[in-house]
Amino acid sequence: MAFQSTSDPARGRLLLLSAILFISYLCVGMSLPVVPIYVTSQLGLGNSWAGLAVGIAFLATILTRGYAGGLSDHRGQKSAVARGLTFYVAGALASLGAGLLAQAPWTSYALLIGGRLLIGLGESLVAVGVIAWGIGLVGPARSGKVLALVGAAIYGALAVGGPIGLALLDRFGFAGAMAIGAVLPCLGLLAIWRLPAVTAHPGANRPPFWSVVRRVWQHGFIVCLQGIGFAAIGAFFTLYFLDRGWNYAGMGLTAFGGGFVLVRLLFGHLPDRIGGLPVAAGSLAIETVGQFLIWNASDPGLALVGAFLTGLGCSMIFPAMGREVVRLVEPHLRGTALGGFSAFQDLAYGLTGPLAGLLADRAGYNSVFLIGMASAAVGLLIALSLLRTRATAFN
Repeated sequence: MAFQSTSDPARGRLLLLSAILFISYLCVGMSLPVVPIYVTSQLGLGNSWAGLAVGIAFLATILTRGYAGGLSDHRGQKSAVARGLTFYVAGALASLGAGLLAQAPWTSYALLIGGRLLIGLGESLVAVGVIAWGIGLVGPARSGKVLALVGAAIYGALAVGGPIGLALLDRFGFAGAMAIGAVLPCLGLLAIWRLPAVTAHPGANRPPFWSVVRRVWQHGFIVCLQGIGFAAIGAFFTLYFLDRGWNYAGMGLTAFGGGFVLVRLLFGHLPDRIGGLPVAAGSLAIETVGQFLIWNASDPGLALVGAFLTGLGCSMIFPAMGREVVRLVEPHLRGTALGGFSAFQDLAYGLTGPLAGLLADRAGYNSVFLIGMASAAVGLLIALSLLRTRATAFN
């Protein structure tokens, strides 16, 4: 039966899973612009500390991708997602506690770091579990569509989560924003029980995690390079606007997420139809232009256009490369492979925050987006090289 059919139960389950992910991921999206403002403005710490507070969650995600993939393959995706949502709640509550200790900056910061680590662990479990669960529901032939919908849910949550988080920060303070963030994953926990689990493979033979990663590292490295541009927007776009005295500081993630979701909804079928590498090459070219516009912006409108173009460019790279990864491994290794593949994107997110913070202190916020532009350009060259190698092999 066609995937587009409204009577297809697999499609309905995938859409429900995506909606659950969207609601739950608002916990992450709301915190991204709020955390650096809290660290710099209320705790009085520098940009490097703010970048670390954002990036350490992604570092935790990197270090636990192997665990998340193994749990998904051994115990089932539903179990992995439920555990990840529980860590979301715990991380948001720890961040709430940090907000209540603002008068003791280093104690507050230490507690905030603990909360960010828990959120990073939760993200590892939720992302790997949801992707593998969705593919298990609809089949690997539709993996590109699954990855596109899952990404639309995640970045849609980032798009609306940013301004929501800033509004909550203004109205209720940091602790209040984190308290609301703790409620959202609870809704996800209640909703996932409506979805059927996919059979796990506890007894299947499994090679070492790094052996699986070696099979997918090239695709992962492309995703890593594209992720630097998004990480720069997530961590420093708001501070970039505030530093220049521009309005609409909270709209960067909204512009990015709007472009991202637009492409996912209109062109989510392209990786399944024409292949991952052509889609990735075109996308990286667009991201390069978007990062250039932010770096060279003379007014807020141009910077927001750059953020929108970056969202357009980043949108299809993960599902395009992920589709190729799914085709490279056996079903019982799918969660492990996706975990290793996703870790490359986490690497970009985890390192960009603290390293870009150091760069921003020395060369200004716009220099962060110059690095994003260069990274996307390198990713484009690699994608074109792989396309050329593949064409040569077929000839």
